[in-house]
Amino acid sequence: MKTVLCFGDSNTWGFVPESITAPFPERHPYAVRWTGILARELGSAFRVVEEGQNGRTTVHDDPFAAVRNGKAVLPAILESHKPLDLVVLMLGTNDLKNVFGVSPGEIATGVKVLAQMILSSDAGIMNRPPKLLLLCPPAIGDQLHLPDIAAKFPNAQKDSRKLPKHYEALAASLGCGYLNTQTLIEPGSDGIHLDAAAHARLGNAVAAAVKAILPS
Repeated sequence: MKTVLCFGDSNTWGFVPESITAPFPERHPYAVRWTGILARELGSAFRVVEEGQNGRTTVHDDPFAAVRNGKAVLPAILESHKPLDLVVLMLGTNDLKNVFGVSPGEIATGVKVLAQMILSSDAGIMNRPPKLLLLCPPAIGDQLHLPDIAAKFPNAQKDSRKLPKHYEALAASLGCGYLNTQTLIEPGSDGIHLDAAAHARLGNAVAAAVKAILPS
């Protein structure tokens, strides 16, 4: 059985867009989430491990939320789920928050740090590195109807659409798999999170990419 680890943020966790203003976030059911779709499409020869966290960044400590730094937790997650055949990495959306003040290129540099951690680890088969599939996260959409959220992401609509060129160049330099989700999906009603239809499209696209990297 092959093991695929999906390391990401709230769009890997399955945040329901309409719950953005609710007292607490709601989560899409497992069968609806793109990771659940991925598991279904890959079948019983694969095990899909979900590791999504709301607010997770690439390498930044969030002053308003504890333990959101992906760099800090990634080594333990790789260790706890080894041996891994493949890691699917989709992070960067939360780095667009105003509090971090980083450019699209710097966000990609944060992703590079994580990618290099994965590709230099012993978390794969026979203590070798696992393979990597890098996903550029979805673009940020309109948030004019959510002024409190928009204030946290003042330049994100523009900057998020600059990410693909940086992620694609990074994937090429690393020689890893790459998928630009912005060509496939748009965010839901809150301009950040994915609705059920987007999860389905993403899950199917990732499944096709995984099958190409890890043929049965």
